[in-house]
Amino acid sequence: MKLKRRLIALAVCAACNELAAQPVPLQGDFGGVGLMQTPTARMMGEGNVSFGFSKVEPYGRLYLALQPFEWFEGVFRYTDIDTVAYAADVTGKQSTKDKGFDFKVRVWEESRWLPQVAVGLRDIGGTSLFSGEYVVASKRWNDLDFSLGMGWGYLAKRGDIENPLGWFHDGFNTRPNGGGGQGGTVALSSFFRGPAALFGGVQWQTPWEPLQLKLEYEGNNYRNDYGGPTVKQDSALNYGASYRLNDALTFHAGWERGNTMMIGVTLQGDFSPRSVSPRKVSDPPAEPVRATDARPEGPANWPDIAQRLEKSAGFRVDRIKQRERELVVEGEQRRYRPGPTGLGRAARVLDKAAGPDVDWLTLAEKRDGMPLVENSVNRESFRDAVRDEAPLAAVQRTVEHAEPMPRQETTLYEAPPADPLTWGTSLGYRQNLGGPDGFVLYQFNANLEAEYRLAPGTWLDGRLSANLLNNYDKFVYTAPSNLPRVRTLVREYLVSSDITMPVLQATHARRLEPEVYGMVYAGYLETMFAGVGGEMLYRPLNSPLAVGFNANWVKQRGFKQDFALRDYDVFTGHVSAYYRDLLPGTLLTLSAGRYLAGDWGGTVDIAREFSNGVRMGVWATQTNVSREQFGEGSFDKGFYLSVPFDVMGTRSTRDRANLVIQPLIRDGGARLQRERSLYDMTEERDSRFLHQNFPQIRD
Repeated sequence: MKLKRRLIALAVCAACNELAAQPVPLQGDFGGVGLMQTPTARMMGEGNVSFGFSKVEPYGRLYLALQPFEWFEGVFRYTDIDTVAYAADVTGKQSTKDKGFDFKVRVWEESRWLPQVAVGLRDIGGTSLFSGEYVVASKRWNDLDFSLGMGWGYLAKRGDIENPLGWFHDGFNTRPNGGGGQGGTVALSSFFRGPAALFGGVQWQTPWEPLQLKLEYEGNNYRNDYGGPTVKQDSALNYGASYRLNDALTFHAGWERGNTMMIGVTLQGDFSPRSVSPRKVSDPPAEPVRATDARPEGPANWPDIAQRLEKSAGFRVDRIKQRERELVVEGEQRRYRPGPTGLGRAARVLDKAAGPDVDWLTLAEKRDGMPLVENSVNRESFRDAVRDEAPLAAVQRTVEHAEPMPRQETTLYEAPPADPLTWGTSLGYRQNLGGPDGFVLYQFNANLEAEYRLAPGTWLDGRLSANLLNNYDKFVYTAPSNLPRVRTLVREYLVSSDITMPVLQATHARRLEPEVYGMVYAGYLETMFAGVGGEMLYRPLNSPLAVGFNANWVKQRGFKQDFALRDYDVFTGHVSAYYRDLLPGTLLTLSAGRYLAGDWGGTVDIAREFSNGVRMGVWATQTNVSREQFGEGSFDKGFYLSVPFDVMGTRSTRDRANLVIQPLIRDGGARLQRERSLYDMTEERDSRFLHQNFPQIRD
């Protein structure tokens, strides 16, 4: 009681003063912005990602929360239940693991008089152990943030108020059992049904900035809880504190159910364009702009210019040509991902070298030998903008984003063939979460990667991988399957050899027509399959729509990932449509075709793409196999986060870090995991990122 009185006194004192600081949105026990057990209407900033862990006996929760839009929050969560044994455990030591997806949508923002309101669903499409729905409102007053909501399902097990939706239809008064069993079913018939309960609380930003205190009343009474009879509630009031060590790391502690300690930790990052990327101190300096107004006279040293373009602008030159008053450099950007950075650095070099008869500077960009786009900038407008003698918008208006086409031109320089062999090393990581053999199974490996260019647009590439550290020796469980085992043999592929060859592939890619690209490939295409295939893509310049097709005959590889093959083979392929900006900043991909297990169906993939290249996406696949055939999970689904390394590092690069969360590895809906796709290889044909990042032309 003393603790309660002290917290109430602190809240009263805070209400009496007028501190300017406002409470910062924090992650709750389940993941997602909330108090502890209950959500609030608050959201993280757009582009934020939170990864965290909370422990309230008998539940341990590991979660990943994404904020792809300012109005939408998505959460993926694993829950470990200490008091219940894992049904599939073969060691007798594993407790039950439950997987869940949540989402929350902001209905309207807070105003002077009205609160912020959000609607959310918790644990949708899972086993329904923790499923619930809610409507919640939040209102700030000085350094206090109050929340009040109504919940259903797990959030309302107290069931102490009549469901107001029952006034409109009697069906809302009863909540049927939804999901359960193998999970994966979205129990629409259960949403917002059954008895309801109120929940709410207050979050206080204390005068000490790192510390926030929380008081919460929850609508759950924990009777008949899945965790067993040891889960009891002595009080519906929960008390908590969160200490923000810095913007990235927050520690949580609390007292819940009147009898149980809570501890937690959250790592949070802002991957939106608002965040400031590290200075690229490892990049070579950009060349200074031309010092005088007079344009150079006399012949240029084109071999030297080609070397400077590669060093300063990351642009590997194939040819330098002139079309009337336009200087054209044809080649491939190898270092800078944002188009304006490479364009601006190249324009500095060319402006100092081009003769007086040149008014336009053009980069004719290729990727793997395929012409993609020509980006042109007016020479004098660029120079004036970089010297701050004209607004940046003036040079942006002069930039042309054009289709590469044959034209009358004079070749000034042709580069000698580059070294056909390139190679490098990298570190890799893979994991398996929530299985019966261990909550986290992991492997760190060292990779040797090499590529040999046989001709323009034709290459051979491969990768050797060596195991460094792992705990996959615990991985003994092979999941049951009612389909051909195309993915559920993952254990055998991971434990059979310490040295593997994940990829060894020959590829030829070319531009077939101005708007059509094609690619054929053969070899050991991925960890589990080898074969031959091809892809075609129709992608008009700057069009939001692109259409592609791929067809493959593949055969299952041996478990050691060497040159051996197994008996299973299949024809697989898909027709795909890509559409940008159905919602601002989104890429929608719809695919239909045949999957690796021979099943037929379709995949929906929607991703939020930020101007800095960060992607947050989710996918779901439904095929013609029944839920019983598919097994646990009912259908293939997951989400991913893709972050360019140059957002996080001090060196510019076109490489990415990819995190894929797939709750279950099953055989239904499995797709071939090819190393490259034509859509990604032709991303420069979309001028959106060029203009969104245009200020970087000065870098």
